[in-house]
Amino acid sequence: MPDILRRYPKILALLAGTFSVLSLPPYLNFPVLFATLGCLLLLLDEAPSFRAAFARGYWFGFGYFAAGLAWIGNALLIDAQSFGWLYPIAFLASGAFFGLFIAVPAWLAYWFKNFYAKYLAFASLWVLSEWLRSFILTGFPWNLLGTAFAFSTETLQAASVFGTYGLSFFALLISMAPALVIRCRTRASWIVSAVMIVGLSVFIGIFGVWRLQKYPDTEQSNLTIRIVQPSIPQTLKWNKQLLLDNFMDYIDLSRQPGLENIDFVIWGETATPYALDYEKDYRSLITQAVPEKGHLITGLVRYEPSENNEYRPLNSMFILDRKGNISGFYDKVHLVPFGEYIPLRGWLPSWIRPVTNTIADFLPGRGHKVFQIDGYPSFGALICYEIIFPAEVVDISNIPEWLVNLTNDGWYGDSAGPYQHLTTARLRAVEEGITIVRAANSGISAVISKTGRILSALPLNERGILDTKLPKHLKISTIYGKSGNFIVLILLLGNIAFAAILNLLKR
Repeated sequence: MPDILRRYPKILALLAGTFSVLSLPPYLNFPVLFATLGCLLLLLDEAPSFRAAFARGYWFGFGYFAAGLAWIGNALLIDAQSFGWLYPIAFLASGAFFGLFIAVPAWLAYWFKNFYAKYLAFASLWVLSEWLRSFILTGFPWNLLGTAFAFSTETLQAASVFGTYGLSFFALLISMAPALVIRCRTRASWIVSAVMIVGLSVFIGIFGVWRLQKYPDTEQSNLTIRIVQPSIPQTLKWNKQLLLDNFMDYIDLSRQPGLENIDFVIWGETATPYALDYEKDYRSLITQAVPEKGHLITGLVRYEPSENNEYRPLNSMFILDRKGNISGFYDKVHLVPFGEYIPLRGWLPSWIRPVTNTIADFLPGRGHKVFQIDGYPSFGALICYEIIFPAEVVDISNIPEWLVNLTNDGWYGDSAGPYQHLTTARLRAVEEGITIVRAANSGISAVISKTGRILSALPLNERGILDTKLPKHLKISTIYGKSGNFIVLILLLGNIAFAAILNLLKR
C-alpha cells in the first residue's frame, strides 16, 4: 500500500467519501467508485484497531453524506433571514449523523482479517446498513449506492429481482474488486477480481437488454393525462398576497387547448393553497381546470380534528370531478423528519426549539389506498419522498395499475436533489414493474414506464404542461415486487456467513 494511505488515513477517507458522490445523480460517473471504494477497503485493511476502522469508515461516510445531501440546506435559504444561519449546521449534521451508517459496517469488518473475507463482509454490511437506514426515525434511504447504476436504463433492470439494495451490493463487489489485486498480488486475486468486475457487469448488462426487449413501451393506451408544472419559486409559493394568483396560474395552465381530450389533470404536492374540503368557493373555482368527462388530481394540506379538538394538518391529495365533488383522497403516510414533524422534539436543546416550533406537526396518513375511478385503470398515490422507500410504495395485497407521485422540489433549487429524487422514482418503477406519473410544482415532472424508461418529461424549473398517453401495458409482475427484500437479505446474510468461514480457514 502507498505510504500516503498510512500517513493521512482520515483525510483520505474523507476525500474518498466526498468524491464518491460523483457516482450519484446527476453526475453518474460510476468508474469513480473503483478509486474511492477501493481506497476505503485498503484503508480498513490497514486499520490497526477497531477504533481506527470505525474512524476511517466514519470520515468516509461524513464526506459521502455531507456532499451527497448538501442540497438539503437550500430549503433553509428560502427564508434566509430567519434560517440561513442553519445552513452550515444542516450540512455538517448530514455527514455527522449519517456517517455512522458507514462507520459501523467498517467497525464490524475489522473482525475479518483475511482480505477476501473483509471484502465480501464489508460489501454485505454496508448494504445491511442501507436497509436499516430505511427504518430509523421513520427512515431516510436516500442515495442508496445502487442508484449509481442509473447511468443507463439497462443497468437498472436487475432491481426487478434484487431491488436497489441488490444493486448496491453489486456496485460494492464490482468497484472494490481491484483492491484485491492491489492488496494480494496473486493469480487468484486477478481471477476473483476479473470474475467480479466482468462477470457481474456482463450479467447486469445482458439481463437489462433482454428485459427491455421483452417489455417494450411502444404501445399507448387511450388514457391521456396532463401534468401541470408552473415552476412557481418557493419564495413566492406561500406568499399570502400571491396565493390566489398562484392558484389561478395552475388553473390557466390546466385550461390550455386540448383539455377536452384529457382524462386526468395532475397538479403537484400542495399545489392548492386552500382547504378544498371546507372552502367551497375555491372548490367551485377549481372546476375550471377539470376536464368535462375527467378528473383533477391535486395536492393540498387538509385538516383533521385531533383528540383535543385542535385541527392538525395532513399532506394530502384530492381527486375532484367536473362538479367539484371529491371522488377520493389520500394522506401522506411517511412524513419527512425535520420537515413535517420533529423526531424526539422534547429532547432537543432549548436553543433550537424556537426554530423547530415553526415546523408544523403533521398527522400521518393511515395507509396506502387504491383508487378506481369511472372504469379507468386503478391507481395509487405517493406524496414527495414516500417514493424513496423500496418495497413500501404499494400494498402487495392490492396493487394498482399505475402510481401518481406528487412532489415539490422547488425547495432545493437547481441542485442535485431533484435529479436524485427522479432516479428513486425510476427505481421504484423497475422494482415493482409499475408505471409512475410524477407531477412536480417545480422539479422534474415525468412519466416513467414499468421498466424505468422516462417516456416524457418536463425539465427542472421549466414552466408548462405535459400531455401524454400512458402505455398500454401499465404494469408487469416482478420477483422483487412479490418477495420484497427477502432475496437480497438472504444473499447478504449468506455472504457474511461465507466470509466468516473464509476468515477462519484462511487467516
